[in-house]
Amino acid sequence: MRIFLPLDFARRAAKQKVTDDDLREAVARAERDLIDAQLGLALIKHRIPRAGQGRSGGFRSIIVYERGRIAIFLHLFAKNTKANLTKTETQVFRDLAATLIGLSDEALRQVAATQGWRRIDDDGTEDDQSQ
Repeated sequence: MRIFLPLDFARRAAKQKVTDDDLREAVARAERDLIDAQLGLALIKHRIPRAGQGRSGGFRSIIVYERGRIAIFLHLFAKNTKANLTKTETQVFRDLAATLIGLSDEALRQVAATQGWRRIDDDGTEDDQSQ
């Protein structure tokens, strides 16, 4: 499983003290069919814990997800500042998910490298963008 963090997401996660382990756990829950919300196509919404508060009081993440292949974290927001995505935001993320999920592995690697995405794997290792 390849897990990608686009630059903006990685910065926001770091600022909110969301760890790579938190993100790996979110993907692991999805792999066990414990998905908080299906948003259509290959797009899911998942809860991420806030330090000391758990998942219910934490963050929501929007993820392009294909079981066993990829997870691309697109958006992170705190539940206490935003209840949900708007219809327009949801459609924009669905369109992006359709594009990303349709890329070959090589094309996805190229996008990740040119856009400065960080890659973490579900086994606890971090890879550079070129892999």
